[in-house]
Amino acid sequence: MSMVESRAVRFHTTGEPLDVLIQERTEVADPGEGRIRVRVTATGLNPADWELCRGFMPGALPRGIGCDVAGTVDAIGAGVHDVEVGDLVFGVSDFAAQPSAGAADFAILNLWFAVPAGLDAVHAATLPMVLQTAVWTLDLMDVRPGQSVLIHGAGGMVGFAAVQIALSRGARVIATAGPTFAPDLESFGAAVTSYGVGMVDRLRTLAGTPLDHVLDVSRPNAGAIADLIEIAGDPKRVVTISNHDEARTKGARVNIDELMAGGGFPSSGFLPDYAARAAAGAFRLPIAATFPLDDWRAAAELSLSGSPHGKVVLIP
Repeated sequence: MSMVESRAVRFHTTGEPLDVLIQERTEVADPGEGRIRVRVTATGLNPADWELCRGFMPGALPRGIGCDVAGTVDAIGAGVHDVEVGDLVFGVSDFAAQPSAGAADFAILNLWFAVPAGLDAVHAATLPMVLQTAVWTLDLMDVRPGQSVLIHGAGGMVGFAAVQIALSRGARVIATAGPTFAPDLESFGAAVTSYGVGMVDRLRTLAGTPLDHVLDVSRPNAGAIADLIEIAGDPKRVVTISNHDEARTKGARVNIDELMAGGGFPSSGFLPDYAARAAAGAFRLPIAATFPLDDWRAAAELSLSGSPHGKVVLIP
C-alpha cells in the first residue's frame, strides 16, 4: 500500500458552502486499522454535507464533504478481513478523522458493505445517510403494523425513503409532497396531499382517525411543528429531523437529541438488506442529476437549491 494523490473538495474554514469549498489536490493516506480506502466511483451529496461546512460536528481542518460513497477497494487496513482489493462496496467516508471525504478520487471508509449484483454504484451511493436517518428515526418512533403515520416532507429523500419503509412495516401512511413525487408516493401505497393553505384540514380528512405518529422531514420552515402538533393532538407524537429549535420549544421530539441521549448512532446493519431490495426493484431513491467531480459547484448549487427533486451524485 502507499499514499495516493487525489482531487478533493474541501473547506479550510467554516461558512456557507459555496463560499468556503474549494477543489484542490491532496494526499490520501493508507487506511488505518479497521478502515479501507476506495477509488471513488460515486458520491451521494446530502444536506449534512452543507451543515459540516457551516460548523456542524466541528473538527480539525481542512476536511472534505461527501459522506456517502461507492467505490472499488484500493487498500485495506489492519484487522479488515471481509473485503479484498478490487471489490465494489458502498458505505460511509471517515470524514471526521480525514482531511478529505467522498467528494474526491480516493476516500477512506469506516463503514462499508458489498454492492449487490443488480445495483449500480451510482444508486448504491445514494443509500447510506438517507436510510440511516429514516430507519433510525422510525425505530425511535416505534412504528408498528396497523398504526397510522404522517410523513411531512415526503418529496425529500429521507421522507421518500421513510414512506417506503413505514409501508413495508405494515403502517398506514399519509404524506405531504409536491407534484414531482406525489404520483410515486401514491404508487407505493401512501395517501398524499400537497403543502400550503388548507393542509391541516386536508390531512385531518385523509387521516380520518387520530394519528399514531408524525414524522417531520420537511426543510426548516417556521410554523411546521405547530401545524403538525395541531394535527397530532400531542407534541410527543411529533418527531422532526430538521425543525429542531421549534420542536424543542413546543415539546415535540428531535431525532438527533434522542439518538445522542441513547448513546449515539445505532447499528447500520440494515443497509445490505435495503441495497438488496434496491437491486430487486423493491426500494428506490430517485436521482436528480449526476455531475463530474470537476463540476462539484454546479452539483452543490442544485443540492443547496432546496428542491433538487432527487439525489445529487458526483462521479469522479
